Amino acid sequence: MKLTFLGAARTVTGSCYLLEINGKKLLVDCGMFQGPKAIKALNERPFSFAPGDIDAMILTHAHIDHSGLIPKLVKEGYQGPIHCTRSTQQLCTILLPDSAHIQESDAEFANRKGLRAGRPEVRPLFTVDDAYTSLSNFYVHEFDTAFDVLPGVTVKFLVAGHILGSAIVEMQVTEDGKKTKLIFTGDIGQPNYPILEDPEEISGADFIITESTYGNRLHQKNDKEQELADIVNRTVERGGNVVIPAFAVGRTQVLLYYFQKLQQAGKIPDVPIYIDSPMATKVTGITLASKDEYDEETRALTEFQGDRLFAMRNVHFTPTVQESVQINNTDGPKIILSASGMCDAGRILHHLKHNLWRRECTIVIAGYQAEGTLGRQLVDGVKKVKIMGEPIKVEAEITTMSGFSAHADKEQLLAWYGKMKQKPKCFFVTHGEFDAAFSLAHDLQTRLGTATYVPNYGDDVLITGSEYRVEEAKQVAVSPEVEDMRETMDQIAREYMAFRSRMDQATSRDTARAAAVTKKLQKLRKYMNDLLNG
Repeated sequence: MKLTFLGAARTVTGSCYLLEINGKKLLVDCGMFQGPKAIKALNERPFSFAPGDIDAMILTHAHIDHSGLIPKLVKEGYQGPIHCTRSTQQLCTILLPDSAHIQESDAEFANRKGLRAGRPEVRPLFTVDDAYTSLSNFYVHEFDTAFDVLPGVTVKFLVAGHILGSAIVEMQVTEDGKKTKLIFTGDIGQPNYPILEDPEEISGADFIITESTYGNRLHQKNDKEQELADIVNRTVERGGNVVIPAFAVGRTQVLLYYFQKLQQAGKIPDVPIYIDSPMATKVTGITLASKDEYDEETRALTEFQGDRLFAMRNVHFTPTVQESVQINNTDGPKIILSASGMCDAGRILHHLKHNLWRRECTIVIAGYQAEGTLGRQLVDGVKKVKIMGEPIKVEAEITTMSGFSAHADKEQLLAWYGKMKQKPKCFFVTHGEFDAAFSLAHDLQTRLGTATYVPNYGDDVLITGSEYRVEEAKQVAVSPEVEDMRETMDQIAREYMAFRSRMDQATSRDTARAAAVTKKLQKLRKYMNDLLNG
């Protein structure tokens, strides 16, 4: 068996794994690269395999960085099944056509002036028709029910607790008489997160391909509800608006859940709450109909409220552009939840344009922000931004609330893995920025006593039973300049991790050296980010 890493390798997005088993080819995820220009440009490259040669595909969940290139895959020849959960299929009927619409709009915008200037025509990665065509390939499976994918390959979906339908892929492989158990985590949710069941415990595996989005960070342990109430109350008292860039899938529904609890307890005023995202409106409808995925507390709340999850009269959904425009023409304080969650596109840009320069307003960043996004710039304390070509001074209060992330943090992941009965021969650490991935790899190795490897794009792992061998890719995935910078940063990261392994018994000199390496690492990260953004 050969496992090849074709995305989310030392970066967060573009999840894609190719498995070659018993002469057949299997994909796990086919996600879109998101973030800086150089990372997005990876979507334009031809697949490193012939789509028509792929025999089957498994999709962990609906987020675009895991599903977004499926229409391109099908457009270029893939005809096999796409195995997923029911909610994942339902969400993809919304997310994939929406992504295609963005592709078409971006291409049209680029061609409006480009063709007149003599530049070649820009074509979308895929069209809305391509997206709808790809949906006919989806096959739905229940959680905790094994099914055959290919000869010698059986899969079971376990609850990941990240978003609706999100699944951990437990894969049993028999090849040449030898058995291998693999786990692809997809994205793992936080325990005790609202609405959804907690991530299901796993017994272990021979090899685990784990996410590491928060592999070097811890979520805030404070009272999220009280913090949210304090933000709303002080902003309303100033006469300002609370603007929250919120992912349409998961984050919006969780925030609605908290706002409802706070209002029912009388902890915040009943100011208007606007859900300004057509996608979030549709996803909320799917959430209301997916009661079988609710946790115990949410089921009890739903029953108490007459079979309704949300029962607030001051919530307004604004599906049309005209309704969206009117939000900023409405007097008085208000709460605005709008996509995209990283502020890199969509209606949120208009709300930031109208509110960032106002000192009485608050922008709440309630989750992970990728390198190169406007959301990341705001988190990093930038004083001026450019939105739709217009420079905007940042005067509003910028508040981060990482505890609302749908990803488990480092300690939560380590605690979850610590419960396994069978330790893997190796963790392959993916789906995280390089320092997050290296940090989690270090802690998994030292605390669980297992081997770890942080793959680069194109690396192969040859697996026979429970034995494995890594073959590093020699190809350059991006420009030589960026590749050189990655190598330099990886060297610094390894040096930093070597210091970390001695920190428990560190002298003051060691501590100072580790701090110096950390500072150098941060400086290189900023340089690489600038490089990626051209």
